[in-house]
Amino acid sequence: MNFIFISPNFPRTYWNFCDRLRKNGVTVLGVGDCPYEELEPGLREALTEYYKVDTLEDYDQVFRAVAYFSYRYGKIDWLESNNEYWLEQDARLRTDFHITTGVDSVGVAAFKSKSGMKTYYAEAQVPTARCHRVTDIDAARAFIDQVGWPVIVKPDNGVGASHTWKLENDADLERFFAEKPPVEYVMEEFVWGAIRSYDAIMDSRCEPLIESTGIFPPSIADIVNEQGDLAYYVADTVPQALAERGRRTAKAFGAASRFIHLEFFELTKAKPGLGEIGDFVGLEVNMRPAGGYTPDMINFAHSTDVYQIWADMVAFDERRLLPSGQDHYCAYASRRDASHYRHSHEEILEKYGPQMAMCERMPDALSDAMGNQMYTIHAADEAAAKEFIRFVGERA
Repeated sequence: MNFIFISPNFPRTYWNFCDRLRKNGVTVLGVGDCPYEELEPGLREALTEYYKVDTLEDYDQVFRAVAYFSYRYGKIDWLESNNEYWLEQDARLRTDFHITTGVDSVGVAAFKSKSGMKTYYAEAQVPTARCHRVTDIDAARAFIDQVGWPVIVKPDNGVGASHTWKLENDADLERFFAEKPPVEYVMEEFVWGAIRSYDAIMDSRCEPLIESTGIFPPSIADIVNEQGDLAYYVADTVPQALAERGRRTAKAFGAASRFIHLEFFELTKAKPGLGEIGDFVGLEVNMRPAGGYTPDMINFAHSTDVYQIWADMVAFDERRLLPSGQDHYCAYASRRDASHYRHSHEEILEKYGPQMAMCERMPDALSDAMGNQMYTIHAADEAAAKEFIRFVGERA
């Protein structure tokens, strides 16, 4: 089996995907813009061959890399980056090289368009916030008359929470129309709830090989826009109601043979048409692993190896690594270089050193959303996870 991994060096721990594929007997071929000698030693060991391009933004260069590998090794069975930023390019490459094990250029539109997602949620019988394609300010006001303030506006095709705003009054609305970038936007009614993720690796029948859940702050967009501190945690179990809606959503979107990250609101305020407090409402579908080092946090929380489970899905279409039965919580807390905190870096390490799973600087490409310095710990329960987050984030 020939597998081309696009940008296998980012995020840093993604070399583990390549390592597990290689251990499963897969020929792993890398395409990236990082010099070979700067790749992680484990990644260099896992790759059969690496093709460096000047930039992954240049489709022609990446196309030539895939063509070279196709000529040298024969049919390419898989091509994947597991990265939101490259999903459309991955799909285009699959289409151009007749690779049928992933989403093609037509199918990727369902995963990238926030308004287009609504049809699939409806098929899955999962409620979602009412949505309006932004055209002009009068139409926007008419939509707001129906759903009320506040509303959320975001690019219809965009990554994560970038360029997303909460509008609370008509002055905010006028400012948005005066300043919005020249891309298509959608407006949604505001939903009062915490963000819960459904993270899973699906087999070719759209059945989960592993399921996990993360609990996130109510608004990642506010953290990005206001440069706040991101903190979240992975829980020991997935609520049954969330698992059921996550599975139905994955099947409606045809999310077979993928690592997926689905986002839901867990309602903290009942709303007609959406549900009661504690119900789950569809927010967004991401056909890749959760961002940053969340795959590693899933490993820590469930004492498992999602990289191996994913590689077994690719090579064998089954899970071969058995559950450990040792589930607990894993918490992440970040800090900004420009902010001042009550507890020093040394105090955090002294207090949480035995529980520390990861402690490192975040790469610049992730720091807007995830902070400059991160700490990740094993936590016995939800209370311990929350106390860790409070301690790290307490301001001076």
